[in-house]
Amino acid sequence: MNEVSAFYTGPGRLLAAISSALDMAGVGRAGLRPADLAAVDEFHIRGRRATLEIIEALDLTADSHVLDLGSGLGGPARTLAEVTGCTVTGVDLTPEFCQVATALSEWTGLSRRTRFHVGDATATGLPDESVDAVMTVHVAMNIPDKHGLYAEAFRVLRPGGRFVVYDVLQGEGGEVHYPVPWAADTSTSFPATLADMRQLLPSAGFDVLSEVDSSDESLSWFQHMRAKIQREGPPPVTFATFLGDSFAQMTANQVANLAERRIRTVMFVCSRPS
Repeated sequence: MNEVSAFYTGPGRLLAAISSALDMAGVGRAGLRPADLAAVDEFHIRGRRATLEIIEALDLTADSHVLDLGSGLGGPARTLAEVTGCTVTGVDLTPEFCQVATALSEWTGLSRRTRFHVGDATATGLPDESVDAVMTVHVAMNIPDKHGLYAEAFRVLRPGGRFVVYDVLQGEGGEVHYPVPWAADTSTSFPATLADMRQLLPSAGFDVLSEVDSSDESLSWFQHMRAKIQREGPPPVTFATFLGDSFAQMTANQVANLAERRIRTVMFVCSRPS
Protein backbone atom coordinates (compact mmCIF):
# COMPACT_ATOMS: atom_id res chain seq x y z
CA MET A 1 0.00 0.00 0.00
CA ASN A 2 1.18 3.50 -0.82
CA GLU A 3 2.47 5.41 2.26
CA VAL A 4 -0.05 8.20 1.76
CA SER A 5 -2.97 5.78 1.46
CA ALA A 6 -1.70 3.90 4.52
CA PHE A 7 -1.74 7.12 6.57
CA TYR A 8 -5.45 7.63 5.87
CA THR A 9 -6.45 3.98 6.24
CA GLY A 10 -7.59 2.75 9.63
CA PRO A 11 -8.56 -0.77 10.65
CA GLY A 12 -11.16 -0.99 7.88
CA ARG A 13 -14.19 -0.08 9.98
CA LEU A 14 -14.64 3.56 9.07
CA LEU A 15 -18.12 3.22 7.61
CA ALA A 16 -19.28 1.22 10.62
CA ALA A 17 -17.81 3.86 12.95
CA ILE A 18 -19.63 6.67 11.14
CA SER A 19 -22.87 4.70 11.15
CA SER A 20 -22.55 3.91 14.85
CA ALA A 21 -21.83 7.54 15.75
CA LEU A 22 -24.91 8.70 13.83
CA ASP A 23 -27.04 6.04 15.53
CA MET A 24 -25.83 7.11 18.97
CA ALA A 25 -26.76 10.70 18.14
CA GLY A 26 -30.20 9.64 16.93
CA VAL A 27 -29.48 10.72 13.36
CA GLY A 28 -31.40 8.49 10.95
CA ARG A 29 -30.50 7.72 7.34
CA ALA A 30 -33.85 8.85 5.96
CA GLY A 31 -33.56 12.42 4.78
CA LEU A 32 -29.83 12.63 5.55
CA ARG A 33 -28.30 15.63 3.76
CA PRO A 34 -24.67 16.35 2.88
CA ALA A 35 -24.54 19.12 5.50
CA ASP A 36 -25.32 16.52 8.19
CA LEU A 37 -22.01 14.80 7.41
CA ALA A 38 -19.86 17.91 6.94
CA ALA A 39 -17.99 17.46 10.22
CA VAL A 40 -16.46 14.25 8.87
CA ASP A 41 -16.56 14.36 5.06
CA GLU A 42 -15.70 18.02 4.36
CA PHE A 43 -12.15 17.08 5.32
CA HIS A 44 -10.44 20.40 4.71
CA ILE A 45 -9.86 23.69 6.49
CA ARG A 46 -13.01 25.86 6.69
CA GLY A 47 -15.10 22.85 5.69
CA ARG A 48 -18.38 23.32 3.86
CA ARG A 49 -17.96 27.11 3.75
CA ALA A 50 -14.85 26.67 1.60
CA THR A 51 -16.66 24.16 -0.62
CA LEU A 52 -19.41 26.69 -1.33
CA GLU A 53 -16.72 29.19 -2.37
CA ILE A 54 -15.29 26.58 -4.72
CA ILE A 55 -18.73 25.98 -6.23
CA GLU A 56 -19.09 29.67 -6.98
CA ALA A 57 -15.63 29.78 -8.57
CA LEU A 58 -16.26 26.70 -10.75
CA ASP A 59 -19.26 28.36 -12.45
CA LEU A 60 -21.26 25.12 -12.81
CA THR A 61 -24.62 24.17 -14.27
CA ALA A 62 -26.74 21.05 -13.80
CA ASP A 63 -25.21 19.70 -17.02
CA SER A 64 -21.61 20.04 -15.81
CA HIS A 65 -19.39 17.01 -15.25
CA VAL A 66 -16.78 17.75 -12.58
CA LEU A 67 -13.64 15.80 -11.71
CA ASP A 68 -12.59 15.85 -8.04
CA LEU A 69 -8.91 14.90 -7.79
CA GLY A 70 -8.29 13.40 -4.35
CA SER A 71 -11.96 13.14 -3.43
CA GLY A 72 -11.57 11.64 0.07
CA LEU A 73 -14.88 10.78 1.70
CA GLY A 74 -16.73 12.70 -1.02
CA GLY A 75 -18.10 15.64 0.99
CA PRO A 76 -17.22 18.35 -1.54
CA ALA A 77 -18.48 16.18 -4.42
CA ARG A 78 -21.85 15.67 -2.74
CA THR A 79 -22.15 19.36 -1.89
CA LEU A 80 -21.47 20.26 -5.54
CA ALA A 81 -24.06 17.75 -6.74
CA GLU A 82 -26.67 18.88 -4.22
CA VAL A 83 -26.24 22.63 -4.77
CA THR A 84 -25.85 22.69 -8.57
CA GLY A 85 -27.32 19.41 -9.79
CA CYS A 86 -24.05 18.56 -11.57
CA THR A 87 -22.37 15.15 -11.85
CA VAL A 88 -19.06 14.54 -10.07
CA THR A 89 -16.44 11.85 -10.56
CA GLY A 90 -14.06 11.47 -7.64
CA VAL A 91 -10.63 9.85 -7.86
CA ASP A 92 -8.74 8.95 -4.68
CA LEU A 93 -5.73 6.82 -3.83
CA THR A 94 -7.28 5.30 -0.68
CA PRO A 95 -9.66 2.39 -1.37
CA GLU A 96 -11.50 2.68 1.94
CA PHE A 97 -12.22 6.36 1.28
CA CYS A 98 -13.81 5.48 -2.07
CA GLN A 99 -15.90 2.72 -0.47
CA VAL A 100 -17.13 5.02 2.29
CA ALA A 101 -17.74 7.90 -0.15
CA THR A 102 -19.93 5.61 -2.25
CA ALA A 103 -21.95 4.54 0.79
CA LEU A 104 -22.39 8.12 2.06
CA SER A 105 -23.68 9.14 -1.37
CA GLU A 106 -26.24 6.35 -1.15
CA TRP A 107 -27.30 7.53 2.32
CA THR A 108 -27.79 11.09 1.06
CA GLY A 109 -29.58 10.12 -2.16
CA LEU A 110 -26.76 11.36 -4.40
CA SER A 111 -25.38 8.10 -5.76
CA ARG A 112 -26.65 8.87 -9.28
CA ARG A 113 -24.70 12.12 -9.45
CA THR A 114 -21.50 11.15 -7.63
CA ARG A 115 -19.18 8.23 -8.29
CA PHE A 116 -15.82 7.42 -6.80
CA HIS A 117 -12.89 5.43 -8.16
CA VAL A 118 -9.56 4.34 -6.73
CA GLY A 119 -6.83 5.97 -8.78
CA ASP A 120 -3.86 8.25 -9.08
CA ALA A 121 -4.62 11.97 -9.38
CA THR A 122 -1.61 12.38 -11.68
CA ALA A 123 -2.81 9.64 -14.06
CA THR A 124 -6.59 9.22 -13.94
CA GLY A 125 -7.02 7.32 -17.19
CA LEU A 126 -9.90 9.60 -18.21
CA PRO A 127 -10.09 10.73 -21.86
CA ASP A 128 -8.65 14.06 -22.99
CA GLU A 129 -10.97 17.07 -22.61
CA SER A 130 -13.67 14.90 -21.03
CA VAL A 131 -14.82 17.04 -18.08
CA ASP A 132 -16.26 20.55 -17.73
CA ALA A 133 -14.49 21.46 -14.50
CA VAL A 134 -11.83 20.09 -12.14
CA MET A 135 -11.16 20.70 -8.47
CA THR A 136 -8.60 19.52 -5.95
CA VAL A 137 -9.07 20.26 -2.25
CA HIS A 138 -6.21 19.80 0.24
CA VAL A 139 -4.53 17.12 -1.86
CA ALA A 140 -1.27 18.36 -3.37
CA MET A 141 0.46 18.43 0.05
CA ASN A 142 0.69 14.64 -0.31
CA ILE A 143 1.88 14.68 -3.94
CA PRO A 144 5.53 15.39 -4.78
CA ASP A 145 4.83 15.46 -8.54
CA LYS A 146 2.75 18.62 -8.59
CA HIS A 147 3.52 19.28 -12.25
CA GLY A 148 2.04 15.85 -13.01
CA LEU A 149 -1.08 16.68 -10.99
CA TYR A 150 -1.74 19.99 -12.71
CA ALA A 151 -0.83 18.64 -16.15
CA GLU A 152 -3.40 15.87 -15.66
CA ALA A 153 -6.06 18.41 -14.66
CA PHE A 154 -5.26 20.40 -17.80
CA ARG A 155 -5.38 17.29 -20.02
CA VAL A 156 -8.84 16.12 -18.95
CA LEU A 157 -10.41 19.59 -18.83
CA ARG A 158 -12.25 20.90 -21.86
CA PRO A 159 -11.04 24.23 -23.32
CA GLY A 160 -12.66 27.11 -21.45
CA GLY A 161 -13.28 24.96 -18.35
CA ARG A 162 -12.43 26.00 -14.80
CA PHE A 163 -9.88 24.39 -12.47
CA VAL A 164 -9.96 25.31 -8.77
CA VAL A 165 -7.12 24.43 -6.41
CA TYR A 166 -7.73 24.95 -2.69
CA ASP A 167 -4.66 23.82 -0.81
CA VAL A 168 -2.43 24.19 2.19
CA LEU A 169 0.84 25.87 1.23
CA GLN A 170 4.18 26.18 2.98
CA GLY A 171 4.26 29.53 4.76
CA GLU A 172 7.09 31.89 5.52
CA GLY A 173 7.12 31.18 9.28
CA GLY A 174 9.27 28.04 9.26
CA GLU A 175 8.86 24.29 8.98
CA VAL A 176 5.45 22.74 9.63
CA HIS A 177 4.69 21.34 13.09
CA TYR A 178 3.82 17.64 12.75
CA PRO A 179 1.64 15.63 12.96
CA VAL A 180 -1.01 17.35 10.84
CA PRO A 181 -4.21 15.93 9.33
CA TRP A 182 -2.45 15.09 6.05
CA ALA A 183 0.82 13.62 7.37
CA ALA A 184 2.55 12.30 10.46
CA ASP A 185 5.91 13.70 9.35
CA THR A 186 7.82 15.02 6.34
CA SER A 187 8.01 11.63 4.61
CA THR A 188 4.57 12.12 2.97
CA SER A 189 4.28 15.91 3.18
CA PHE A 190 5.20 18.14 0.24
CA PRO A 191 3.51 21.54 0.61
CA ALA A 192 4.32 23.99 -2.17
CA THR A 193 5.09 27.65 -1.59
CA LEU A 194 3.10 30.51 -3.05
CA ALA A 195 5.98 31.18 -5.44
CA ASP A 196 5.90 27.53 -6.55
CA MET A 197 2.18 27.72 -7.33
CA ARG A 198 2.56 30.90 -9.31
CA GLN A 199 4.95 29.02 -11.56
CA LEU A 200 3.38 25.54 -11.57
CA LEU A 201 -0.13 26.46 -12.71
CA PRO A 202 0.87 28.58 -15.73
CA SER A 203 3.53 26.05 -16.70
CA ALA A 204 0.79 23.39 -16.90
CA GLY A 205 -1.01 25.65 -19.37
CA PHE A 206 -3.58 27.37 -17.14
CA ASP A 207 -4.59 30.99 -17.02
CA VAL A 208 -4.77 31.96 -13.34
CA LEU A 209 -7.89 34.09 -12.88
CA SER A 210 -7.64 34.74 -9.16
CA GLU A 211 -5.67 33.90 -6.04
CA VAL A 212 -7.35 34.21 -2.63
CA ASP A 213 -5.42 33.76 0.64
CA SER A 214 -7.81 32.68 3.39
CA SER A 215 -5.18 32.02 6.09
CA ASP A 216 -6.65 34.50 8.59
CA GLU A 217 -10.14 33.08 8.09
CA SER A 218 -8.70 29.57 8.50
CA LEU A 219 -7.16 30.43 11.86
CA SER A 220 -10.45 31.96 13.02
CA TRP A 221 -12.31 28.85 11.83
CA PHE A 222 -10.10 26.56 13.92
CA GLN A 223 -10.41 28.79 16.96
CA HIS A 224 -14.19 28.96 16.59
CA MET A 225 -14.43 25.19 16.12
CA ARG A 226 -12.32 24.53 19.22
CA ALA A 227 -14.39 26.96 21.33
CA LYS A 228 -17.66 25.44 20.11
CA ILE A 229 -16.49 21.91 20.97
CA GLN A 230 -15.46 23.07 24.44
CA ARG A 231 -18.85 24.72 24.90
CA GLU A 232 -21.18 22.18 23.28
CA GLY A 233 -19.15 19.01 22.89
CA PRO A 234 -18.06 17.47 19.56
CA PRO A 235 -20.46 16.74 16.67
CA PRO A 236 -21.74 13.14 16.42
CA VAL A 237 -19.02 12.22 13.93
CA THR A 238 -15.81 14.13 13.16
CA PHE A 239 -12.42 13.80 11.45
CA ALA A 240 -11.28 12.03 14.62
CA THR A 241 -13.26 9.02 13.38
CA PHE A 242 -10.45 8.17 10.98
CA LEU A 243 -7.52 10.23 12.32
CA GLY A 244 -7.68 8.48 15.68
CA ASP A 245 -5.82 9.38 18.86
CA SER A 246 -3.58 11.92 17.12
CA PHE A 247 -6.50 14.14 16.13
CA ALA A 248 -6.21 16.50 19.12
CA GLN A 249 -2.50 17.05 18.54
CA MET A 250 -3.06 17.54 14.82
CA THR A 251 -5.68 20.19 15.50
CA ALA A 252 -3.42 21.99 17.98
CA ASN A 253 -0.58 21.91 15.46
CA GLN A 254 -2.80 23.33 12.72
CA VAL A 255 -3.72 26.28 14.94
CA ALA A 256 -0.03 26.88 15.71
CA ASN A 257 0.98 26.43 12.06
CA LEU A 258 -1.54 29.03 10.93
CA ALA A 259 -0.83 31.46 13.78
CA GLU A 260 2.91 31.28 13.11
CA ARG A 261 2.45 31.45 9.32
CA ARG A 262 4.06 28.05 8.86
CA ILE A 263 1.15 27.18 6.57
CA ARG A 264 -1.24 29.21 4.43
CA THR A 265 -4.56 28.33 2.83
CA VAL A 266 -4.95 29.67 -0.69
CA MET A 267 -7.52 29.10 -3.45
CA PHE A 268 -6.47 29.48 -7.09
CA VAL A 269 -9.13 29.81 -9.76
CA CYS A 270 -7.79 28.84 -13.19
CA SER A 271 -9.10 28.24 -16.68
CA ARG A 272 -7.92 26.23 -19.63
CA PRO A 273 -7.62 28.65 -22.56
CA SER A 274 -10.26 28.18 -25.26
